[in-house]
Amino acid sequence: MSTARVVADLSEDELIASFVQLLPRGTRTVVPTGDDAAVVAAPDGRFCVSTDVLVENRHFRLEWGRGSDVGWRAAAQNLADIAAMGAEATSLVASLVLPPQTPLAWVHDLCRGLAEICRPLGVGVDGGDLSGGTEVVIAVTVHGDLAGRSPVLRSGARPGDVLAHAGTLGRAAAGYALLASGHEDVDEELVAAFLRPVPALEAGPAAADAGATALMDVSDGLLRDAGRIARASGVVLDLDPVGDAVPADLAALAGAAGATGADPVAWVLTGGEDHGMLGTFPPDVPLPAGFRRLGTVRAAGHEAAGRVLLGGQAPGEASTGWDHFRG
Repeated sequence: MSTARVVADLSEDELIASFVQLLPRGTRTVVPTGDDAAVVAAPDGRFCVSTDVLVENRHFRLEWGRGSDVGWRAAAQNLADIAAMGAEATSLVASLVLPPQTPLAWVHDLCRGLAEICRPLGVGVDGGDLSGGTEVVIAVTVHGDLAGRSPVLRSGARPGDVLAHAGTLGRAAAGYALLASGHEDVDEELVAAFLRPVPALEAGPAAADAGATALMDVSDGLLRDAGRIARASGVVLDLDPVGDAVPADLAALAGAAGATGADPVAWVLTGGEDHGMLGTFPPDVPLPAGFRRLGTVRAAGHEAAGRVLLGGQAPGEASTGWDHFRG
């Protein structure tokens, strides 16, 4: 019989004490976890804030990876949101819902995953909350500093702008498909892209510095998130044909597509959670390093504002991307 300790073996204070030293203190953390609230320096005089939640069996499965993968992923998606404003993350807090029989080692591993992505960035994990429940839930709130920049909003795209993207497209969706179909051994890099996405964090501030007119993190699929920029800006986005715009992404997905019978173009267009940066730039502005052209911004004209086209044509109702309440 296993004697491994579980969450129910400890009081809340004992549980916190068992992992708090695993969490990094940020370079701008003045008062770290341990008081009623942390204190974080905000030299810009403003701060960005974003929050996300991951729910067991909805966003992740315990059998698909380690606790550190869940911790990394929970932080990554929030860090990407801050970068998409043109800011740099400084601090995050994480709240956990844990079933009583959750192994203590898994909780410690989750904390290590948070630290692995946050510590190199100087981002502190500065507190949070704990609760019991029937399934694991992790909610992360992250703060960021604009460092004197104006925030880059979704609403600034203008007709004539170039639509561009930094990062990868379709890899996380392909990794999910491999795991769900039991073919995870086909391409370990794609599986890792789902379990531990690597957001294009530096691209956000770089885009802001280069004069990006609109910017957002691609978390729910290229078409869906491009539509959010189009609606907020009152324009039409016309994507170049996928084979012309992102041939390397398609090539990277070929093996997984063959194993699962899926369409790699659909992964590129509707797969989320790669957390690349989608931005629009004035046509006379050189694209920052890492960005590649995906299309153009058009005036609405006879097209309804907010539409996204693919090679000048409607992409079809099936290409809508992820929706949390429809799947």
